[in-house]
Amino acid sequence: MSELYSLSFDSEDNIFRVTGELTFATVNALLEQAPDLFENHHKLNIDLTNVTRSDSAGLALLIDWIRLAKNTNKEIMFYNIPAQMLAISNASGVDELLPV
Repeated sequence: MSELYSLSFDSEDNIFRVTGELTFATVNALLEQAPDLFENHHKLNIDLTNVTRSDSAGLALLIDWIRLAKNTNKEIMFYNIPAQMLAISNASGVDELLPV
């Protein structure tokens, strides 16, 4: 895992927490890490409160997680999507895809 980001599960609150950067530098590792973390959960609640920086790669990661959830019959919900990421999703017309 990199110092730039973390993805962890908070069992007390039943939520996945993403911390740090969701950028071109980090998303590939998160793409590899997430399926194993998500495997034993039927509901994917993902909190993005502590995302410090994001770009279009971060948005692509969220869309990939939506696809992963759909393909594995899991519910997914994002909380506290950063303003920067919402602006990118609005500009690209994919904001309606994000379950918030």
